[in-house]
Parts: sequence; C-alpha cells; structure tokens
Amino acid sequence: SEAPAAADPAAEFVELDAKFQKDSPTAVIKYALERFGSDVAIAFSGAEDVMLLEYARRTKLPYRVFALDTGRLHPETYRFFAAVEKHFDIKIEYCYPESAAVEALVNEKGLFSFYEDGHGECCGVRKVAPLRKKLGTLRAWITGQRKDQSPSTRAEVPKVQLDGGFVGNDGQKVVKFNPVAATTSEDIWFAIRGTGVPYNELHEKGFKSIGCEPCTKPILPSQHEREGRWWWEDATLKECGLHAGNLEK
Repeated sequence: SEAPAAADPAAEFVELDAKFQKDSPTAVIKYALERFGSDVAIAFSGAEDVMLLEYARRTKLPYRVFALDTGRLHPETYRFFAAVEKHFDIKIEYCYPESAAVEALVNEKGLFSFYEDGHGECCGVRKVAPLRKKLGTLRAWITGQRKDQSPSTRAEVPKVQLDGGFVGNDGQKVVKFNPVAATTSEDIWFAIRGTGVPYNELHEKGFKSIGCEPCTKPILPSQHEREGRWWWEDATLKECGLHAGNLEK
C-alpha cells in the first residue's frame, strides 16, 4: 500500500493566518514570542515598523530586534536607531554585509551601479546576504510588511507564512510573521503619535518609505509611498529581495 502523503507544513500557517485575521498586532507578536522564544526576532528597518517594538513591549515577554546596516543608510536613520535603543531600553543586533563582497562589487562596478543595471545585485550583497546569515540562526522573524505599502507586490501579504526564501537554524523554512499586514499607514501613524514612540526624522522631510540613501527620495502628497524607492525601475519589481516571495504571487 502507498505511504500516507506527508502533511503540508504550509497548511498549518494558512489556518493560523485565518485565525490571526481578527487578532491585534500585539496578539500576533505574543504568539510568535511564546512559540519561538529566542529563535524569533523583529526585523527593524528604521521606519514605521517602530510600532512592532511597541507591540512587543506590551506583551511583557523578552524579544530580540535586529537591523540590517547596509553602509548606505541616511544619518537620520542611524540617529533613529540610537533613539529607539534608548526609548525601549534594548540593544539592536546589527547585521553587516561581508566586506569582501562589497569591495568586489564597488571596485568592479562603482558606487552607483544600481542606477544602470538595477538594484538587485547591490541589495543582494548589502541586504539579502546579511539577512540570510541572520535568519540562519533563527526559526522565525517578525516584519513590518503592510498590504498598502505596495499594491503591486504586497497586496496579498498574510499575517503569518512559511518563508521559502530562507532556511532557519533547524534546516527548515523560516516562519515569517507580518502582524501589521492589514494595518494602514494612517493607522500606524495614529499609533506612533498616540504612543509617543520615536520616529525617523526623515518622515518630516517628505520621506514615507525609507531605505538606503541613494535609493530613497521624498514624495509628493499625491504619490504612493513606494514611488520614493528605486524610482527608475518598473513599479512591479520594487522589492529588495528581503521579501522576494511577494514577486512570485
């Protein structure tokens, strides 16, 4: 007789996502922290995802936070990192690209090659590789992805999923939690102002979506926030590789 088919590990998280639809971001993060403990961490980008830290604080459980320092961030973002550490009394775990890989890329193509041949290679060296290394020490991560951030690539973002792009410390696909997936930018900003958490001062200068300095610009009131990122490229490709699975949908 045929052996029974192996259970689909993704099915559990499809069911869990359905349950999470009625749950608050704090409840989702609490679940992640209780289930994965020190094997889960919040990915902090230096923008509106500061609210993830506030929600984690409310759980009263220990939580870890990491950030990718690409070496090309705005000075305002570095100051914001310091303010966040002080406000939440935490130490952010900074992740850096391999110096040899950066050196090889810049010496071969220069400092601004992404304007000519796309951002994928630079992001791969400065962001994706360090993230892959970090997630290899974890089993799950928590992100600030929202559906309204990019209608072309994030409209279907669930609150929890198996992330096929990365392998954790157990050799399995990492679990990705997106607690604010269904939250709007407006609601996030009501929460930021209402709680008094720090925010990146670039937001006061017309920036909405914040990444590396050469690839981020302020936007006009009528523009979508993602128009301030990689503005020279096709709007359907505006993912840096950290959430590349969004492009496969």
